[in-house]
Amino acid sequence: MDDLKVITNRGELVRFSYSHVFEPDSMEGSEDKKYSVSILIPKTAKKTLADIKAKLQLAKEAGKASWGGKIPATFTHELLRDGDIERPDDPAYEGHYYLNAKSKMQPQVIDTEGIRLGPEEFYSGCYGCVSFTLYPYSKGSKGVAAGLGNILKVEDGEKLGGGASAAEDFGVEVDDLL
Repeated sequence: MDDLKVITNRGELVRFSYSHVFEPDSMEGSEDKKYSVSILIPKTAKKTLADIKAKLQLAKEAGKASWGGKIPATFTHELLRDGDIERPDDPAYEGHYYLNAKSKMQPQVIDTEGIRLGPEEFYSGCYGCVSFTLYPYSKGSKGVAAGLGNILKVEDGEKLGGGASAAEDFGVEVDDLL
């Protein structure tokens, strides 16, 4: 399956949204909890997008065996989606493609020094690189999904999802609260 593994290009940082990488979460209507993240890929990230599209084609070819010998003309959910079309009211998705990656195993989340990060340091809105493996499925519907690997945080970004920090609410530095 290494031929279906994607590691986003360090020169083309992605942004993370809907981050559930420290505690597994379940989708509405499901009891199956998984770690997950939405990966926002700038449309200008040519190398990363070319790699994803090439591996996506390989995953589709690998899926033929369980899909009756052919690639379906359409999938219920395409893996790589256009944020400008599918999320037009969300400015974070503007100018990006995105995909969702999930795993039953917790990903390692590290910084550029190799130090493991916790929820205070890694959050929806920061930038970095991510590894994931594409795989075909035919459970109910047919398609290609992304299995979340590991995450490298490279830089901070504006937090997504709203909510103010205690420091913002009270107009103090974080160290002043200790």
